[in-house]
Amino acid sequence: MQNSFENVAPLPSAEKITTIPVLKALGDAREALGELRGKMRGLSDLGIPMDTLYLQEALASSAIENIVITQEEAFRAFSLPDIASPKAKEVVHHCDALQQGYADLREIGGITENMFISMFRILKQRGDGYRTQPGTKLINLRTREVVYEPPQDPQAVVRLMRELESFINAQASDGLHPLVRMALIHHRFESIHPFPDGNGRIGRILNLLYLIHTGLLDAPILYLSRAIHAARPDYYRLLQRVRTEDAWEEWVIYMLDAVTQTARSTIKSVESLRKIMHHANKRMREELPKIHSRDLLNNLFRFPYTRIELLSKDIDREPQTARRYLKELTKKGFVREIRHGRNNFYINDPLVALLTHIQAGGVE
Repeated sequence: MQNSFENVAPLPSAEKITTIPVLKALGDAREALGELRGKMRGLSDLGIPMDTLYLQEALASSAIENIVITQEEAFRAFSLPDIASPKAKEVVHHCDALQQGYADLREIGGITENMFISMFRILKQRGDGYRTQPGTKLINLRTREVVYEPPQDPQAVVRLMRELESFINAQASDGLHPLVRMALIHHRFESIHPFPDGNGRIGRILNLLYLIHTGLLDAPILYLSRAIHAARPDYYRLLQRVRTEDAWEEWVIYMLDAVTQTARSTIKSVESLRKIMHHANKRMREELPKIHSRDLLNNLFRFPYTRIELLSKDIDREPQTARRYLKELTKKGFVREIRHGRNNFYINDPLVALLTHIQAGGVE
């Protein structure tokens, strides 16, 4: 197998990729994504914590890489990372990398190599960056066959990533819609495979950041990895078919269909989240008016497993006050108290049930 740029499939021309099946899939994806964006703008004043949706994306994206943990493990890790298992910590780091990338995008106004490297360092908790040693090969875990060998020369990796950065940030003059360009960018990133590890997860974060960068999303709330995870064999098969057969059309349609499915399911998830949050807010106003606040409510929905220390910080009160609030919330059934090792957690059961249902592919 060749060890050169030739293994990185050249980007297709607009004419090659503008086919009737692609345009149909693009129309569906644009409609679904537009509806999601409008729905989120209508809900922005409700203060729905986005962390809960980031966590769902991190769980699914990690699962694609066979880093599989339960919802319960994820909730505990999100609340108290220090006691988390190595796999759970990776999911938390995925959330952190996503949030850092989003923060950098808002500050810089573009997507840069430094953002990629920063996200990689957060995700993998290490201080290096692009690959500098040869020998990276993508292997079929079942057959042990080498299915793809990305560029080996470190200088080639740097050159290709700089070209990709330019392509991402350039004003599109090729007539391609940003959703189609997202599919091309994702394939190019995965084929360059710039980092020693974590390329799939960084590449899927890039999908969300690019949609924000192009104005198709306002926040990284598209739960895209669930659709990819549900059809993971197709994801890897189509990535490779582009490299071996120049089969861009099928790959682009796959990614567009994933956007459509995800946008529609995310709309339902957000609506369900809004309903249970509204119900909790109404009950708290009526049953616990002396402690009711938006910050308190947000904490219960940001951390499905909250703790005294987390609540104390969010509501800007002493730990003793936070402890008293949680005891009152427990008595009224807003949360359920459990002990795990030396730590007490306060569980928002309706939220946990909803998120578990979402992760399992529910929410209708």
